[in-house]
Amino acid sequence: MKKNKNILPALFGVAALLIFIILLENISAIIPGLPQVFQPTSPLFTVLKKAAVYSLVAVSMNLLNGFTGLFSLGQAGFMLLGAYTYAILTVPASQKDQVYYLFGGCAFKFSIVDLFQSFLGSSGAGGAAAMVLGCLLSIILAGCMAGFFAYLIGFPVLRLKSDYLAIATLGFAEILRAIFQWQKLGPITNGANMIKGFPTFSSFNITDANGNVLVRLSTFVPFFITSLCIVLIVLLIRSSYGRAFQSIRDDEVASEAMGIGLFKHKMLSFVISSFFAGVGGALFAMYVANAQAKAFTSTMTYEILLIVVIGGIGSVSGSVLATFLYVACSEWWLRFLDSEMFIGSFKVPLLRNGFRMVVFSIVIMVIVLFFSRGIMGNREIDFGRLLGKKRNVETGKKKVG
Repeated sequence: MKKNKNILPALFGVAALLIFIILLENISAIIPGLPQVFQPTSPLFTVLKKAAVYSLVAVSMNLLNGFTGLFSLGQAGFMLLGAYTYAILTVPASQKDQVYYLFGGCAFKFSIVDLFQSFLGSSGAGGAAAMVLGCLLSIILAGCMAGFFAYLIGFPVLRLKSDYLAIATLGFAEILRAIFQWQKLGPITNGANMIKGFPTFSSFNITDANGNVLVRLSTFVPFFITSLCIVLIVLLIRSSYGRAFQSIRDDEVASEAMGIGLFKHKMLSFVISSFFAGVGGALFAMYVANAQAKAFTSTMTYEILLIVVIGGIGSVSGSVLATFLYVACSEWWLRFLDSEMFIGSFKVPLLRNGFRMVVFSIVIMVIVLFFSRGIMGNREIDFGRLLGKKRNVETGKKKVG
């Protein structure tokens, strides 16, 4: 077992990244006349927000698939639970009749944000604090809801292995998606319609009395929450529980012989992974500004799995790096391939709507062929070296004097 590396350099790196995100998001207001790429509506910030959300879900899947050796494909289902829990709990009570107009109103008449506002006030600093606390509590409850359902289905499905476990969890996700679109559950889930009107990332921007944005935090918020969650996952992986997870992945028979409870640790990994997937689902709802079951298809799970494979199964930093590369390529860098292009009077062949995905698929195939273990394999980025920290090499000999 590899010796745990000092996590402090990684924490400094995360702090520096968060400060950089705040500066990057507000640089257009600080320095006028910058290129369009630095404007708040540019594809850059769209990619950063989506990648921040997807990276958390990818790391949560890697915890289960890469570090515990459980092949689960239920991530989209747990994201769905998180998204709906957050949306239902944060839609203002005054807007619920309008959102659920087809069903005569929502079964849940309250909003957690409204409850905090009743104690702290609805305007000024009190209103801002109420929204922040209400949203954070709702995000935590979204993760708890996903973890609760994972605990319930864990009893039957975790007795399965390999492909059978993957099929069972994939079926669970598809069943959930169908149930949440069931019209008879409309007073809770709004049926097949989307739930809107809840706080999103842009709700965290600091504004003046006239509504003008003073400080933008809509990109910082997903980065902050995702960073905090990933740090917690890394700490878990480096704990005795994380070492037990990896022992189960490597050899179940030997792990059981060493006194590790297989089912207990599998259930723990499954519930924790699902909890963070539920948090990721809540963040995804904030990103797209709605919650609708049809968005959480099996294709979403395959995307997350592809990111984990590209980054390296068993590498947290690999999953994060692969997420940003994947989202940037699919949502931004290759977009020009979807539109026709002329060089003088010559029309560039093949460029048309949908050609972007063809090239993107080829790029993925090349990565998988030449990086069979992913970009990072099972290695992690050494933040200590990146920050210029000198590390001593252990030789096994003690210095005398």
